[in-house]
Amino acid sequence: MTRTALVTGSAGFIGYHLCARLLADGWQVIGVDAMTDYYDVRLKERRQAMLLQNAGFRVVNDRIEAPGLLHRLMDDVRPDAVIHLAAQAGVRYSIDNPESYVEANILGTFRLLEAMRAFPPAHSLLASTSSVYGANTDLPYAETAKADTQMSFYAATKKANEAMAHSYAHLYDLPTTMFRFFTVYGPWGRPDMALFKFTKAILEGRPIDVYNHGDMRRDFTYVDDLVQGIMGLIDAVPIRPESPEAILPGDSLSPVAPWRVVNIGNSDSVPLTDFIAAIEAATGRKAQRNLMDMQPGDVPATWADAALLMRLTGYRPQTRVADGVTRFVEWYRTYYEV
Repeated sequence: MTRTALVTGSAGFIGYHLCARLLADGWQVIGVDAMTDYYDVRLKERRQAMLLQNAGFRVVNDRIEAPGLLHRLMDDVRPDAVIHLAAQAGVRYSIDNPESYVEANILGTFRLLEAMRAFPPAHSLLASTSSVYGANTDLPYAETAKADTQMSFYAATKKANEAMAHSYAHLYDLPTTMFRFFTVYGPWGRPDMALFKFTKAILEGRPIDVYNHGDMRRDFTYVDDLVQGIMGLIDAVPIRPESPEAILPGDSLSPVAPWRVVNIGNSDSVPLTDFIAAIEAATGRKAQRNLMDMQPGDVPATWADAALLMRLTGYRPQTRVADGVTRFVEWYRTYYEV
């Protein structure tokens, strides 16, 4: 039988790619997106227009925190899976405009949890972020590691989402998976992300801002790999363990709830200088580098331990940065006719 997914943030970078994959696999998809102007709305409009070419997709353009919206949608749709990607993103923007993070990330997620309490899906999957690991320097990051030292308000709201979802999973027996994304990149990416900004600047002959004087490392994860990980996790439904002893070593499954957290990352910490070199190779141009100090709220390195994802889904992200960057640059040149 055809399954139905409710996807929040459906016109976003990751949301668009996920919805396209769900539709290709035969799902019915109901999207929710506020089309906010955090970055160029025209990019979101193009993504959404492409999704609407598929008869299996319909969308509601409104804020997830709007009172009653998600409750009515859940009642109407009764989806098999809920995939919650909608959020106010960005580490640095959370310093300048923290209230928007409370509204979208805290209140919006609360509205969704309440709607799922009333109309429980078979599985709810909620996006978190590698930023919750904060000041943790024990690399690679494992899901079972302590994550109590968030460095930005954005990360704090995402950690709060994990705790909120855990309480609902425990109280109302809602099977829930939180996935922690690492630095996601690829075609149709966000203009506020480094790859987009670097590519644009290099092609326009402008310098790029390189923070911490280039001494940074990131677990760059190609968007198709991320989507494949999410697709595999849809059917990896957590169950409440019979006892704490029933939890396998390395599993983040809660001892008191059908809830777990899973990293989705490339399992590789790539120097920022290598990432820039990949962009230079793909564009055929050298970057002018404006070396700067570390920004507030940022961390010097991220690196995912993806063993749990592999154990649950049989899949491990594997796209090489050079290949993924080349695909992005090809898309950018085509989309902007450069």
